Amino acid sequence: MKKIILSLILCAGVLQAFTCTNFIVGKKASADGSVICSYNADDYGMFINLCHFPAGKHAKGEMRQIYDWDTNEYHGEIPEAAETYNVIGNINEYQVTIGETTFGGREEMVDPSGILDYGSLIYIALQRSKTAREAISVMTNLVETYGYCSEGETFTICDPNEAWIMEMMGKGPGSKGVVWVAVRIPDDAICAHANQSRIRTFDQKDKKNVMFSKDCIKYARRMGWFSGKDQDFSFCDTYAKPDFGGRRFCDARVWSFFSHFADMSPYIPYAEGKVKNAEPMPLWIKPNRKVSVQDIEMCMRDHYEGTPFALDKDMGQGVWEMPYRPTPLQYTVDGKKYFNERPTSTQQTAFSYVSQMRSWLPRQIGGVLWFGNDDGNMIAYTPVYCGNTVQPECYNTPGADAVTFSDKNAFWVCNWVSNMVYPRYSQMFPTLKEVRDSLETSYFARQASVEQQAQKLYEQNPDEAVKYLTQYSNTTAQQMLARWKELATYLIVKFNDMAVKPTKDGKFLRSKTGLGATVVRPGIPENVARELVKQTGDKYAVPAE
Repeated sequence: MKKIILSLILCAGVLQAFTCTNFIVGKKASADGSVICSYNADDYGMFINLCHFPAGKHAKGEMRQIYDWDTNEYHGEIPEAAETYNVIGNINEYQVTIGETTFGGREEMVDPSGILDYGSLIYIALQRSKTAREAISVMTNLVETYGYCSEGETFTICDPNEAWIMEMMGKGPGSKGVVWVAVRIPDDAICAHANQSRIRTFDQKDKKNVMFSKDCIKYARRMGWFSGKDQDFSFCDTYAKPDFGGRRFCDARVWSFFSHFADMSPYIPYAEGKVKNAEPMPLWIKPNRKVSVQDIEMCMRDHYEGTPFALDKDMGQGVWEMPYRPTPLQYTVDGKKYFNERPTSTQQTAFSYVSQMRSWLPRQIGGVLWFGNDDGNMIAYTPVYCGNTVQPECYNTPGADAVTFSDKNAFWVCNWVSNMVYPRYSQMFPTLKEVRDSLETSYFARQASVEQQAQKLYEQNPDEAVKYLTQYSNTTAQQMLARWKELATYLIVKFNDMAVKPTKDGKFLRSKTGLGATVVRPGIPENVARELVKQTGDKYAVPAE
């Protein structure tokens, strides 16, 4: 997600609210042989629908207008492709999935005159690519022809067989050129990035698994930024060297993801960001167990639990142990700067997904975008199949926008619930989690039978299979919305006025007088009460009779 200020990690160490995270799993590292990747799009105030671009044929000479994905500013136009493919969200009908995180990098490398921004580039590539390698070719050819106007970007580019990470930067105002490098993630490995450049040195002789621009190194030499041997060239250290913010606010998310599947304790000093010469993390690791879609969904819900970065040991959590902190990330007390942690799960997420790509199934059946609006911790990911030709209404609601609430819209209903839960997290989150996990368990339990039916239809007529999966995806999303509305009303009734109304057999208990409900007042948690007494002494002590 685009940052407002360029090179803020490098120059200021302050991360704005435009932040994202991608996790990547190779097919031999996954539990079922699928390639898996994830994305959360984080931006306070962002409201965005699940996009859809239908497949199409285009006449010679037809042009495509380019509007900036972030600002909607018109940049220019490029020739349309003769044929484009169906795209739903960030996956296309061939199961190609593309995500991103912005790392900024050197400010002088941005070219405002370029036509293509990172967001437009993603969705154009999805419409024109049948494989990850083809997507890399499409993306790099486009920006080398028409220019790239965004700052430094890391892209996740996957298909049912391969997972790639590509990093790209412009070459300065008016250049209409880029430097880039793309590295294939080994099939038995996992990778991640979170707004900090991750590709350091790369095997320049491995033509099968590494691609890069012809002047990727020469440009750095020409600018006086690198003078060593080619084999020692580090894309990250040359173009976007991390400082404290790049490590603590960005790479710490990567560290936490890796720590679910390996001992990452040797890299704590690097993730902490305070030891300047600490050993950086590898680009990928081999997990200690097979990784499932459900694992990645849970990693998208991570708050550094059980790590040195956990948010459960100070007063910032409030009375009810909230694992979230207000932004901006930095604040000042008596002239000294301090910071909040930045876990993967964050309140400003507009949407997130976990993409599942499977090579052994017909392409329209094999690709599933497990999608949700709002913080991944606070939503149930619903399945959206890659061949879907119509979005669920709750993910594309007429009339709803960033300042217009609609109870037909998943973003607004999910935010309604999550914003009730945040300040009373330990009280209310278990109820949300129970509903969330119950829904997701039911989706995964039905997945095999739904896809078996789709395959039967596919053998007769692929279009009928696509219709069936579109209907299933849309019905499931709408059922989720209905259940979330029920959750919203249940929470306000059960936890009204900082008390708790007990239930029996699913029904609230009424008081004996009949005038109200039975209410339990849990009071201040013991750890909070002790801290309050520690801070206030006898101010609130009840005097002895």
